[in-house]
Amino acid sequence: MNTECLERCRTFINAHLQSAGKTPAAANGGVPRRAVTISRQTGSGAHSVAEKLAALLQAQTPKDACPWTVFDRNLVEKVLEDHHLPRHLAGFMPEDRVSQIKDTIDELFGLHPPSETLARQTSDTILRLADLGNVILIGRGANVLTRKLAYVFHVRLVGSLEKRVQYIRELHQLSKEVALERIRQEDLGRQRYLKRYFDTNIDDPLLYHLVINTDLVAHKEAAQIIAAAVLKRA
Repeated sequence: MNTECLERCRTFINAHLQSAGKTPAAANGGVPRRAVTISRQTGSGAHSVAEKLAALLQAQTPKDACPWTVFDRNLVEKVLEDHHLPRHLAGFMPEDRVSQIKDTIDELFGLHPPSETLARQTSDTILRLADLGNVILIGRGANVLTRKLAYVFHVRLVGSLEKRVQYIRELHQLSKEVALERIRQEDLGRQRYLKRYFDTNIDDPLLYHLVINTDLVAHKEAAQIIAAAVLKRA
């Protein structure tokens, strides 16, 4: 996790620690509790949209409220911290990018706890963050875990394979072949993760309040659409 993400997480956590014991609305500057989950196809710009969305929601949030914070790549670090796990486990906690065969072999040799344990601990942290509010949670079944929480807004970002390959190539300076393989592996991994741990089809549109095609909607515009919907519902 880079220094900027780490500092944002610390600011978010410290703000909630200072407001411990208050009612949710009082702890958040008197505004209703809100949270957003973003499910995405690889290369659809989820992190870019989430950062822009956080800035838009923060602009509409009182200064004494907890800051809007995106939990994506930094979520693994938060899980390890919450459950007092060694940092080397981060390599086993992407959304099912480790093959099931390798995962099973590693468990047999005691290289890491069972995947079900890691997934459960990740879920615990996601629910805790959603309960605090003012969070944007990307991936790891956050939309399924929080579906019974009326204040959480669920978004799915999609796009054509051609546009997503182009985005990944430009973002990470990759060849077309490497970008295509990365997209294939990550998309399949996320599908398996949702199916394995939640028995859910990630592409089911009924899981989401809003599905946005980032081929046709720019990241900034997508963030504006989501922000407007979140604020209007609250």
